[in-house]
Amino acid sequence: MSQHQQAERQDGAGAPQAPVAGAPMTHRQIMEALSGLLLGLFVAILSSTVVSNALPRIISDLDGSQSAYTWVVTSTLLATTVSTPIWGKLADLTSKKLLVQFSLLVFILGSAAAGLSQNPGTLITFRVIQGLGAGGLTALAQVILATIIPPRERGRYNGYLGAVMALGTIGGPLLGGVIVDTSWLGWRWCFYVGVPFALAALVILQRTLRLPLVTRAVKVDYLGAALVAASVSLLLIWVSLAGDTFDWWSWQTVAMVLGALVLAAAFVLVEQRAAEPIIPMRLFRNPTLTLSVVASLAVGTAMFGATVFLSQYFQIARGDSPTKAGVMTLPMIIGLVGSSTVVGRLITAFGKWKRYLVLGGVLLIVGLALMGSARADTAYGLLAVYMFLIGCGVGMTMQNLVLAVQNTVPLHELGAASSTVAFFRTLGGAIGVSVLGAVLASRVSTYMADGLAELGVEGLGSGSLPDISTLPAPIAAVVEDSYGRGTGVIFLIAAPIALVALLAILFLKEIPLRTANEDTAQTLIEDGLDVAGAVPLDKPATGPSTQASGPGGDTVDDTRGGRTDGGER
Repeated sequence: MSQHQQAERQDGAGAPQAPVAGAPMTHRQIMEALSGLLLGLFVAILSSTVVSNALPRIISDLDGSQSAYTWVVTSTLLATTVSTPIWGKLADLTSKKLLVQFSLLVFILGSAAAGLSQNPGTLITFRVIQGLGAGGLTALAQVILATIIPPRERGRYNGYLGAVMALGTIGGPLLGGVIVDTSWLGWRWCFYVGVPFALAALVILQRTLRLPLVTRAVKVDYLGAALVAASVSLLLIWVSLAGDTFDWWSWQTVAMVLGALVLAAAFVLVEQRAAEPIIPMRLFRNPTLTLSVVASLAVGTAMFGATVFLSQYFQIARGDSPTKAGVMTLPMIIGLVGSSTVVGRLITAFGKWKRYLVLGGVLLIVGLALMGSARADTAYGLLAVYMFLIGCGVGMTMQNLVLAVQNTVPLHELGAASSTVAFFRTLGGAIGVSVLGAVLASRVSTYMADGLAELGVEGLGSGSLPDISTLPAPIAAVVEDSYGRGTGVIFLIAAPIALVALLAILFLKEIPLRTANEDTAQTLIEDGLDVAGAVPLDKPATGPSTQASGPGGDTVDDTRGGRTDGGER
């Protein structure tokens, strides 16, 4: 049987076999393999963004505060941040297909449980479960894409990935607004609506996703995972409580910040000695990865930290309905979709990527700085232009930073390298949401106190998010102005953070994109593995056989030297 025939052969279930080594996959084969993955990613993003426009109503119904609003978002980002490198490391050690299916199941359970929440604390807890599943989908989507597509061709498919992410981001707020504004549904259906689509994604993944399988002994660095989780959590808890529960300059601040730093230092020490570290420290010897991590951290901080409060701005500062608030953010999403798709194709066509990263960094800074002028009465036409620039900046930078890293690491470390970049991006997002959320709460409180004092009113009482429609006109005007000015402040803070990303991008060296998606034997030998990528060269095989798949999906038996057609089933 020819290689082409083997590549096209189907098993009893009707799903295509993994192609044999050396036979590049056709565009149709790649799209079939990615179909379930893209649907799963779409569902995950949809289930997250569908809450964005509903969140002001949800927090108001649950009698939550601005701090609760922030933590509903931060908790998901934190769980995603902590779990992303773990998923990435597991992807280098075991079945990527089983991992992505399991992460999707975790996300479904978290979403369904979140719909049963009766108070902000319960909602935050279930959002953590959502975040654990989202971490898997975020990390594994990039890893699987990199496993089957060479870097030179990956720009095109990164464009598809970006388009799916943008579609979920577009559809989510709009759908969430409609659900909240439909009396016979209610906000709880924001969490239930994605479940049937997620189940469909599981079925499609089972039938279409075929990947090369690498079999290795799994050694998860649980101590490293616990230390990084504790360090990041302690830092974010400090940011959330400082200035409210205790002063910024206090013994609690010293204890929490010092504790977070000690835990971070312990994490680095543990990772240097772990057999299978969550984040291999040796990766940071790669200047492309180090600079991309810095840029991703800054992009995540600016992007998540500023834009997550846009829905709140449109609903509270401008008095729009949840549905209309979703429509108002469309310019930013259009910019993201258009830029990621067009730039992905340009990268594939010409093989150049740095110029687009630089342009994206500039557009992101300009857009954020201009949004810093936003007030409750700013003309929407201007806001639309500012949001479009932000979307273009994010679309040009977010996926292509991962591409730059994937182009410089060996195939068997794609999981760790990709998830490291994603880890720092979501870490930046979690920090950004917490810090800028705390700044927003502080600024809004100050502006409202000043405005209400001029009206001779002492305050609104509970500290919960206000429902503009229930307030007297003079007080509503003060609340709208306060949230408008406060939102402008956080965008102004986000702009110089994005400048850090641009500086890191400028120092990146443009390395030509590889046209083959496989490790050479020499690369594997230098990394201490045999050509099967399974057994260290200085350690003989102790079992009957240790198997691994080549890049095309062939299973390589290193103890007998034979080959049998195979892959993940």
